[in-house]
Amino acid sequence: MPLGLGHGLIAALCWGSTDVMASIAGRRLGSLHIVMVAQLASVSVAILLALSQGIGLPSDPFALLLAALFGAIAAGAYVAFFTAIRIGPLSVVSPVVAAYGGLTVVLSVLLRGETVTVLQGIGAALATLGVILTGVVSDGGWRGTRFVGRGVVLSLLAMLLFTALTAGLATPIHAAGWLPVLLASRLANAGTILVILVVVTVIRPRGSEILITSSGIAGSGPPSIRAIAAAASAGLLDVVGFVAFTIGLEIAPTWIVGLASSFGPAVAVIVAVALWGERLRPNQWAGLAGIAAGLVAVGLP
Repeated sequence: MPLGLGHGLIAALCWGSTDVMASIAGRRLGSLHIVMVAQLASVSVAILLALSQGIGLPSDPFALLLAALFGAIAAGAYVAFFTAIRIGPLSVVSPVVAAYGGLTVVLSVLLRGETVTVLQGIGAALATLGVILTGVVSDGGWRGTRFVGRGVVLSLLAMLLFTALTAGLATPIHAAGWLPVLLASRLANAGTILVILVVVTVIRPRGSEILITSSGIAGSGPPSIRAIAAAASAGLLDVVGFVAFTIGLEIAPTWIVGLASSFGPAVAVIVAVALWGERLRPNQWAGLAGIAAGLVAVGLP
């Protein structure tokens, strides 16, 4: 197995499960509150992990700045992603966001100078197509799917932010190590979410009421213990995935870690089948087959 592929797959497993937990939290919390609870749990784990290892923030100012910057970018990506899922249509939102893995491969080659063999390139394309097909779910069929709207715009934003996060985070990690960067990015992540939460729900700038009610940022009822626990579980799974992700970026090419980590939607589908008895659609079977074929191609020497 190529170096970093396993770390990316662990991240995908955790992040796919994070999506499942976030969906359980559902309308009781709203997307912004889900992200806030999840990130508080996530940053708590990051702080405890850093304290246990006697490690603090990056000593290199540039690495610290980049880590904080990408932490803020991650916050924007999370809010855009969960809000896009709430607005929909899911048949477009999910595959658009999942395409960040393939875009990461392209940027890693163009901007970071990483090399990909022809076979690995074919595997990356197959795997990316597989992730997209796996994420395509629409009970109403393609005729009921619209490719415009706030949900699609937010999914494009989330995809671009996740791509920037994946391609850019490797630089401070190589300079300062994965754990200091993890700590700095998680602190910046939670801080950014907190600022957004205060602005939207406390300060309430003009027009925010429409945004809150129409986008799913706020919940539809009082929060329940089950919803809060699910959101906290999402945060714990998220930080475990992020640990695997950052370690992978430190020891392996960015493209392979980013590609493998984008398989989260496939993991969410498998979890739904295993735990909730859902049935796969033909396109999802084809997507899983594409991911498997892509992994074989990427993993070959």
